Amino acid sequence: MGVDFGVKTLAVLSSGIEFKGLKPYRNAGAKLARVQRKLAKKVKGSKNWEKFQRSVQKLHHRVANLRKDYLHKMTTYIAKNHSVVVIEDLNISGMMANHKLAASIGDLGLHEARRQLQYKCERYGTKLVIADRFFPSSQLCSNCGNKQAMPLSERVYNCKNCGTQIDRDWNASLNLERYSEHGSTRKPGSG
Repeated sequence: MGVDFGVKTLAVLSSGIEFKGLKPYRNAGAKLARVQRKLAKKVKGSKNWEKFQRSVQKLHHRVANLRKDYLHKMTTYIAKNHSVVVIEDLNISGMMANHKLAASIGDLGLHEARRQLQYKCERYGTKLVIADRFFPSSQLCSNCGNKQAMPLSERVYNCKNCGTQIDRDWNASLNLERYSEHGSTRKPGSG
């Protein structure tokens, strides 16, 4: 089973199943801003300040719990129902340095998803293969193996060699499924 993690969709499995990102922090943003504005207007150290401080803490705790629960359900499903799982070795700290993506990546919890998947694969006896960081899973055609450049703005992979049109993330997960520990994407039975 190939699993492609991303920002648009949290995880796309090579079987076609997609796990949409929950984005709990983004969803709680308006409520959090309102409570924090009220907190800022209170006298620091007063009873009302303490009350609103607790409200802010409860909201942050709720966001963290929602994210953790969703990730646990997703990683448990992946680890329990598949014998071999292949994921990419993402440079998450490098991705967090991009100020345009950092909030979305932090909200999805990509690092936590990988950590949970590692220990759950051990627990359920699933083999976890981590593809090389520079393996071009998004740039290879899952049908013929042709390699072509894919900017992040393109969401559909259009193969110039065989004419295949496929969703970018699903294409990457299919390539990860065929990934061997040597980094090849040979189709079964092709020699």
